[in-house]
Amino acid sequence: MGAEERLAALKLQLPPAPKPMATYVTALRVGEFLYVSGHGPLKSDGTLILGKVGVDLDLEAGRAAARQTGLAILATLKDQLGSLDRVVRLVKTLGLVNCPGDYELQPRVVNGFSDLMKEVFGDAGVGVRSAIGAGSLPGGMAVEIEAVFQVKD
Repeated sequence: MGAEERLAALKLQLPPAPKPMATYVTALRVGEFLYVSGHGPLKSDGTLILGKVGVDLDLEAGRAAARQTGLAILATLKDQLGSLDRVVRLVKTLGLVNCPGDYELQPRVVNGFSDLMKEVFGDAGVGVRSAIGAGSLPGGMAVEIEAVFQVKD
């Protein structure tokens, strides 16, 4: 089963592909790699999930924000590639969690993203990853994630 079939089977709705909020592109292909800029938890109505995990949002709400960020990244992949089936594998993820300095559950928050990638791409959706805390993120969003994917023509 391909990624497009898995997405349909999971009955997931992708938000509109995000547009750049400053001077950058949302994704850039170099050879067989697609570098995806930092994305936030963009919902289908165009709003973001805001707040500080560990203060305004609990762990599960943080995981949900990371999962929603994954849906936004999938929307960008589909917009850039035409089909999620062109993704060979997720290579690298950097997850930033808006949280207080003493918060220690960033890896569990970013699992919301990682679990979604595994659901959609199978074992090829599990790559190397870093999950760190940030004192603030643009617009007050709860999570920001960037990733690198290996893709095919």
